[in-house]
Amino acid sequence: MDHGEQVARLRAAVGDAGRVRVSECLDACGHSNVVVVNPSPRGRENGARPVWLGWVLGEDMVTEIAEWVRAGGPGVAEAPATLELQEFDLRKGARS
Repeated sequence: MDHGEQVARLRAAVGDAGRVRVSECLDACGHSNVVVVNPSPRGRENGARPVWLGWVLGEDMVTEIAEWVRAGGPGVAEAPATLELQEFDLRKGARS
């Protein structure tokens, strides 16, 4: 997997709807590639918390993440069902 290319595709797909940042380690290697989708200010007002997605390995997932972010993300727009299957809770070490 070309991680740099994946980040570039995600940044291009998200556009001005959000920021894509890269972290060295999220202590979730067993779920690699991991993307954390943080709620917008409006989403936080609605009680949303960050959503951790694991196994982000395909172009289709990058597209779905970007579409969700552009629609408002956590707390504003419902996540696609396929992304819900990829959610996990780092505190539990397993899918939520």
